[in-house]
Amino acid sequence: MQLKCVAIDDEPLALEIIKRYIADYQTLKLVNTFDDAVSGAEYLEKNKVDILFIDINMPDISGVDLVRSLQEKPMIIFTTAHKNFAYEGFELEAVDYLLKPINHIRFGAAVNKAIDYYQFKNTSHAGSDEYLFVHSEYRMIKISIRDIEYIESMQDYIKIYLINAEKPVLTLMPLKNVIEKLPANLFIRIHRSYVVSRAQIRSIYNRKIKLNKIELPVGTNYAEFIKDLVK
Repeated sequence: MQLKCVAIDDEPLALEIIKRYIADYQTLKLVNTFDDAVSGAEYLEKNKVDILFIDINMPDISGVDLVRSLQEKPMIIFTTAHKNFAYEGFELEAVDYLLKPINHIRFGAAVNKAIDYYQFKNTSHAGSDEYLFVHSEYRMIKISIRDIEYIESMQDYIKIYLINAEKPVLTLMPLKNVIEKLPANLFIRIHRSYVVSRAQIRSIYNRKIKLNKIELPVGTNYAEFIKDLVK
């Protein structure tokens, strides 16, 4: 496996650093670089690539606007000199973003995420009950399905509560979408706002489900599932 890469950045030094870092990975192949967004966009419209490293702040077209204009989007790794990353990058489901000056270790972590995601989409692991990918805090996160305790819906967002994690993972996704990704034999919906791991249920009493540290209500339309659990 070798993933084709393109880098777009109006700073020559930043492009040179990305070139050197990519050369360290046998799984990556740099096919082109551009120091202006217009030329980069023209190339991407005619050529299929796997990973795009692109600066957010460029004088002619922003990296965010360029990515949004692409008909077929590769995996995106944004680069930026600004700590406050644009919300639009989250909307475009970037694999990751790198803060300049780009650290080699941090670069490697972003590349590994892209490789994991590529393998997930293109091998038999897709659709397995091992893990799933969600976008949170402007980057892609790999979550082990076995680590999920329960999921809470908040309109267009969901919170994924993980066993022994200090805080949930917040991602822009309807609850019904994540339900489609979860194995039905491991998870069950108990309420319009909650999906729980069957393995984490500690007790059922008076239309409430007790997990490790919380009790969740069972919705009227989902009460029938209790009978199935206690059979």
